[in-house]
Amino acid sequence: MPKDADPSADPAIQPHPSPLSDSVSEIPVAEPPPRLVSLGAQRRVQVIGNDQTKFGDLYHRMLTVSWRRFILLASGVYVILNALFAVLYLLDWRGVANMHPWSITDAFFFSVQTFGTIGYGVMSPKDLFVNLVTTGESFVGLGAVAVATGIIFARVSRPTARVMFSRVAVITEYDGVPTLIFRAANQRANQIMEAEVTVFVARQVTTREGMRVRKLEDLKVTRSRSPMFALTWMIMHPITEESPLFGATAESLRAEWLEIVVVLAGIDDTFAQRIHARHSYIPPEIIWDRKFADVLILGEDGQRMVDYTRFHDLVEPDEAADAR
Repeated sequence: MPKDADPSADPAIQPHPSPLSDSVSEIPVAEPPPRLVSLGAQRRVQVIGNDQTKFGDLYHRMLTVSWRRFILLASGVYVILNALFAVLYLLDWRGVANMHPWSITDAFFFSVQTFGTIGYGVMSPKDLFVNLVTTGESFVGLGAVAVATGIIFARVSRPTARVMFSRVAVITEYDGVPTLIFRAANQRANQIMEAEVTVFVARQVTTREGMRVRKLEDLKVTRSRSPMFALTWMIMHPITEESPLFGATAESLRAEWLEIVVVLAGIDDTFAQRIHARHSYIPPEIIWDRKFADVLILGEDGQRMVDYTRFHDLVEPDEAADAR
C-alpha cells in the first residue's frame, strides 16, 4: 500500500462482513462525531463560553502554540515594548546625547540598545528623565528576556515521543480467535523503558431516554507492558465474549461510529523522563480479514533487519503464512 494512500479508497481492502456476528445495527448516524484524538493538523474541538481559553493560562498557550506563532508573538511584543519606550525618549530627545531632533528612528534604536543592555556608546542619556526611563526599560528588558528564555527552554527541552502507529488496524483470526491488531514502532534509535499501552473504545450509544452519548469501554490486550520498547510492538485485543467488540460487524462499527483510542506511555532512556503517545482508529481505518506484512527480514549476511517501509502494508492471511 502506498504510504499516502487512503485505506478506505482501495477496493481490495474494503471492510468485509465480519464472521463475529450476523446482526447489523440499524441506528443511523446523522453526522460523525469529532475524533477524541487529534491527528496531524486536524482541528481541535472548539470551546465556547470558557473565559480561560484565551488569556487565563497564557504560559500553557505559549508552550503549545506552533513555533511560527510563538516567534511572531514574541517579535511583536519586543517591537511594541521598544516602540513605547521610544515615544518616552522622544518626549525629551534633548536628554539623549547625539540623537537627531524628533528622530523616531534614533529613539527606537536607542530603546533597542537599552532594552538589550547593548550600549554602543554613540547615544547615551544625559539628564534625569532619560536616566529614569532607561532604568525602567533595563528592568523590563531583564524580565522579558528571562521569561522568553524560560519559555524557549521549556519548549526545546520538553520530552516528546517519536512513536509511529500503523495507519490502519485489522480484525482477523489469531490462534483461532478473532483479534483486533495494530502496530506501534519506536522511531528513535533508543529504548522506551517500562512501556505501557492502554486501549479503549468510544462509541455512540442511545440511552433508554433517547439521548445519544459517547460511552468509553476498556479493551484488554494480550500484552499491555513491555520492559524495553525498542523496535516494533504488535498490540492485540482478542475479541472474546467479554470484549466490547464481541458480535460487531463493519456495519455496526460505522453505525455507532466507534473509535478505538490508544495511549502509550513509558520512560525515554535518553531524557530519563516519561513520554506519552496517542493514536486512534475510526471505522474506515479498521480493515477486516487482512494481516500485517512481516517487517522482520534477514539480510544476505544473515543479520536480522527491520524494514519500516512495510510497516503499514497489509497482506492476505495466506500470504502472511507463506512469509513466515
